Amino acid sequence: QLQASGGGLVQPGGSLRLSCVASGIIFRNNVMGWYRLAPGKQRELVATITTGGSPNYADSVKGRFTISRDNAKSTVYLQMNSLKPEDTAVYYCKRGVTLATMVRSEVWGQGTQVTVSS
Repeated sequence: QLQASGGGLVQPGGSLRLSCVASGIIFRNNVMGWYRLAPGKQRELVATITTGGSPNYADSVKGRFTISRDNAKSTVYLQMNSLKPEDTAVYYCKRGVTLATMVRSEVWGQGTQVTVSS
């Protein structure tokens, strides 16, 4: 089970930190990722982090977002800085034992709404 939290309403240029707690899995053995879904748009893979802690980012968020993980807490984070209105979306986390299985998985946790507006 994956439970995301930390969303909210923030002004452009502001910051938020999302958290996703995983249960029922051996967290340290899983690649973790953050997706987002905005109205009228396709779901976008925003960031991933390997079991070894190596991050990767979509070009749209590179330099503004940072993904990290705490294996002791079975939690993955997404620090979002310099937020823009186009970052408005529901954010979801996802997991898989490999990047490929994470992408193919149909298991989605509960998302958290991020709204960037003045």
